[in-house]
Amino acid sequence: MKDEFNSEMLTPVKAIKGMPDALGKFYRAANDLYSRAVSKIRQLIEALFSWIIEKEAIQKARKVRSVKGLNLHVYG
Repeated sequence: MKDEFNSEMLTPVKAIKGMPDALGKFYRAANDLYSRAVSKIRQLIEALFSWIIEKEAIQKARKVRSVKGLNLHVYG
């Protein structure tokens, strides 16, 4: 996705089972910081999309089959 669209997807980190406690605590602290940062950004994006859905009634556009049809629905 990064090569084709010049975009990178960030997701929170999942815990690894069976990791020793010493390493687990170190990685858990780093992963928690990273996951919090990703969640803050993601929350803003989800709020934006929620606002767009509410304001533009985009959920009613389920039957739109083309970009032209979507533009007509959104700008209409």
